[in-house]
Amino acid sequence: MKRRIVFFQRNSRGGFSLEKAFEDVRSALPSDCEVVGRICRFESKGLFRRLYNLVEASFRQGDVNHIAGDVHFLSYMMSKERTVLTVADLVYRRNTKGLKRWIIELLWYVIPIRRVSVVTVISEWTKLELLKHIKCAPSKVKVIPVSVSAKYKFVPKIFCSECPKILQIGTSPNKNLPRLFEALKGVSCHLCIVGSISEEQKALLGHFELKWSNYVGLTEEELIGIYEESDLVSFVSTYEGFGVPIIEANAIGRPVITAGVASMPEVAGDAACIVDPENVMEIRSGILRIIQDEVYRNQLIANGLRNRERFRSEHVARQYYDIYNSISVRAN
Repeated sequence: MKRRIVFFQRNSRGGFSLEKAFEDVRSALPSDCEVVGRICRFESKGLFRRLYNLVEASFRQGDVNHIAGDVHFLSYMMSKERTVLTVADLVYRRNTKGLKRWIIELLWYVIPIRRVSVVTVISEWTKLELLKHIKCAPSKVKVIPVSVSAKYKFVPKIFCSECPKILQIGTSPNKNLPRLFEALKGVSCHLCIVGSISEEQKALLGHFELKWSNYVGLTEEELIGIYEESDLVSFVSTYEGFGVPIIEANAIGRPVITAGVASMPEVAGDAACIVDPENVMEIRSGILRIIQDEVYRNQLIANGLRNRERFRSEHVARQYYDIYNSISVRAN
């Protein structure tokens, strides 16, 4: 008899990495699972829209419920024994303070975590943060990484050392663009930025006299094409709950420079040049080493192809499958 596994995810207009990753996980689950994806009717904005999503989700439960994608409040009216909650990060602690932080913590983390059987997090770093700030039994929290789609395949490319294309994924404050721009001043390169850029960021690009291009609203196939055209990938964020672009670059065979903070060293292992994201000269030196040192660059690429194996959809799906099994046994 098949178990009905229902995934609950947010309604979003953008192509969030976590949602894409769970699509791959669902398709990789064994055949004894009847898998259903439920997208919230409304975006998670405002009290009444969230209440509607909450009530609707309570009537769509399965043998196992998996809340994935930043709609933690859906757990309020679900069967505790049959529900899994995935927590991607605790970035709210960096962006809020005072009463607002306390309210978000209570409604988005404390209550939802009490209302589920198992909490999964996408990195050991996120688990440490969660247990540091939210009271929860460590045994309740399981680390399962984000999977990377099989669409991201190795495509060899002759490295253009004279004017390499440097790919930057994301433009939010934690992506550390001002320091990256400063680090690239005077470096012969073309910076390809994926994500909406602000007027302030455009001004900085002009100030540091950088060659650049910008891409917004890409399909997954278009994004993969941008990866393939790039010579190296920059991801020197000041904070990440995981860092999917590191693995995407690994899979396609592009050298990566990333930050030695939060989850990024854990995700990258030896498959990236790791630098201090707050040290402009260190970022610059790392990029120049990748450009100028062919042996080092090729070693990063080889290490990346090995690193990618840890994040295959089949491997990640098996870990979730084991959790669904344990929940079904306890619930029955």
